[in-house]
Amino acid sequence: MESLIVSTGVVALAEIGDKTQLLAFLLAARFKKPIPIILGILIATLVNHGLAGALGAWITTAMGPEVLRWVLGVSFIAMAGWMLIPDKIEEDEAQIARRFGVFGATLVTFFLAEMGDKTQIATIAMAARFPDPITVVIGTTLGMMLANVPAVLLGDRLAGRIPMKLVHGIAAAIFAALGVATLLGAGESLGF
Repeated sequence: MESLIVSTGVVALAEIGDKTQLLAFLLAARFKKPIPIILGILIATLVNHGLAGALGAWITTAMGPEVLRWVLGVSFIAMAGWMLIPDKIEEDEAQIARRFGVFGATLVTFFLAEMGDKTQIATIAMAARFPDPITVVIGTTLGMMLANVPAVLLGDRLAGRIPMKLVHGIAAAIFAALGVATLLGAGESLGF
């Protein structure tokens, strides 16, 4: 249950102001069709985070416990720093939307935008940190949906009212705490 709660909360916070959330705002403003956009986000996130979760689970078998502890601890601390850097949406990702229709555009652009993104890297790290990667993927997908569904439904009205620096600061603090806890051996009962 801890892995579900932590992964949901961390990704929901990390996603606020992230380029995929900006993409959700853009698609909502451009197409004004929330259901296909939300479904595209869900499918793209499940596939992307499913792959990330599998990679995180594999990493736990490929590294010894001591190396894994240091890699995860440093990764979480690096994520904390990365959270403090604002994201911008790439124009290339937005242009794909013109070719595939609302659902297809959302699916393709979200999948591509999420490759190497903060939340994908966080999913890999949390899947390596917690014993059940499936629960982590469910949590990170839920976190993505918690952050992006309001972005799709409320669009520009919501964007200006969220204190992005505060939210990113909270997410950075959570990542830093996870990193320090991991480095201090909080995961020893889990094998790292």
